[in-house]
Amino acid sequence: MLTNGRNGYSSLNTDNYYDEIQGVLAATLDGSKTNIDGIEFSSNGKYLVSSARVLRALRSYKVSGDFADVYNMADEESLGIIQFLIILLVTLVFGGVLIAIVLFVGGKKQRKDSSNDSRPETKVEDLKTGNENGDDAKGSKKPSTKNSKRVNVASEHPKQLCILKGHTSDVLYIEFTSNGKLLGSTSSDRTIRLWSVKDFNERDHKYIRGNVEWDHATKINLTQDARAFISALANGNTIRVFKVQKKHDGAGNTVTGELDFPQQHKADIINVGVSASGKFIMSCSNDTTIVIWNLKGEVLETLNTNQVNNSFACISPCGRFVASAGFTSDVKLYEVEFSKSGEFKQVSRAMDLKGHSAGVYHFSFSSDCTRMATVSKDGTWKIWNIDVEYKKGQDPSLLMTGVYSGHHNNMFIGISPDGYVVAITMGRSIGVFNTTTGELEELLENVHSDDISSLTWHPSSHFFASAGGADKHIRVWHNTAGIKAQIRDLEDQLKKAKTESLKTRLEHRILEARSTLEKISL
Repeated sequence: MLTNGRNGYSSLNTDNYYDEIQGVLAATLDGSKTNIDGIEFSSNGKYLVSSARVLRALRSYKVSGDFADVYNMADEESLGIIQFLIILLVTLVFGGVLIAIVLFVGGKKQRKDSSNDSRPETKVEDLKTGNENGDDAKGSKKPSTKNSKRVNVASEHPKQLCILKGHTSDVLYIEFTSNGKLLGSTSSDRTIRLWSVKDFNERDHKYIRGNVEWDHATKINLTQDARAFISALANGNTIRVFKVQKKHDGAGNTVTGELDFPQQHKADIINVGVSASGKFIMSCSNDTTIVIWNLKGEVLETLNTNQVNNSFACISPCGRFVASAGFTSDVKLYEVEFSKSGEFKQVSRAMDLKGHSAGVYHFSFSSDCTRMATVSKDGTWKIWNIDVEYKKGQDPSLLMTGVYSGHHNNMFIGISPDGYVVAITMGRSIGVFNTTTGELEELLENVHSDDISSLTWHPSSHFFASAGGADKHIRVWHNTAGIKAQIRDLEDQLKKAKTESLKTRLEHRILEARSTLEKISL
């Protein structure tokens, strides 16, 4: 045994305590993890203290009786300290997690509110008017960078004919029938509504309601007699045919789903249409696929537009063409050909509209299929003459280029059936532009509380309608700008008229147009 004065110690990591008289091992005290530097009894002989070369190795042992009960006091105290530290650590971790959750939820809500608040309002000064050559008029300032909250749209607007309420969720698409009697609408509330146009001037607006079971319709296109229509289903991603029939008791009409086409599209369907001739149906998805069907749901032909992705496609009012737009800067027109006996022959490439420098958002045909209007990401909209002999190699010609300011995620353009104006959606606003001069004739500013989801013209050109997406409303607008443009055009024609009969007809049409404006009281 090594000794230091009267006390002995070991250079190992155990404390061996020996009976000094008999040399018998009384107890072995374990616990030190490193070499022991020294040991010492207390003056009353009840405690033994050992120290090691690390701070945490100072230990105190209690001696009881004949060393029958020797235990590590430091370990007991350390255990209490460790328990306290564990509880403190758990409390801090739990509190930190709770604070992190609160901050995350609060931050997410703030970002959501900020996202809603940052949607820019479209103002008059944000819109360029005139043509691309710079024959500009008023309002050619750069877009405002100020952010604004969603506006509270007043239920009455001086240019508003009526507001159609009834849908309980987002209004996705609207379209007038070619006979002008009904306005069809689709919504994510799983209903389709057919609104009676003759009630637009009334306080109450009647509609026929159809339910879409286990799905909802995204698009709708009605036949000329409005006795049937097709719709695109969101979940089924196919076409469903509906019929409009009289109820058994004769009181009103009912809408029933009759047939689902087989699923052909791998990507979401973005539009459907029935040709005016009733010979075929078109569906388009947001990849590069267009499918031509017969009325029984059989595929006649599948087209690949090669436009990276399709942004829009539709059938021309004459039922002769199918046109598509997409990521590329051109609009492609295809002719769907049938034999004299009505048998399907082929789909052939007819012509391309080339002139935009970026992808085309949307386009529309004039009612006589002689002109088209397009709107592009490049900041321009264009009017085209497509009344050409394309089979002889004649290309469509560009008639006019207009410009607009501001960036919008999606835009719709509709040329009035009489061709005098185009309506272009810009966020929550609608600009009405002259198709001859390119000037902004009228701005319906922030008329919806959400971005506009659809736009459609009535065949008469007297009014058009817009759907407000999440605001659940459809608003119908007087085409005062178009009527004024028509009056100016008729007056110019009157000055050039050489025969009395022509002058009389023009004067009569001018009087009718002015009378219409007076009835609107604008």
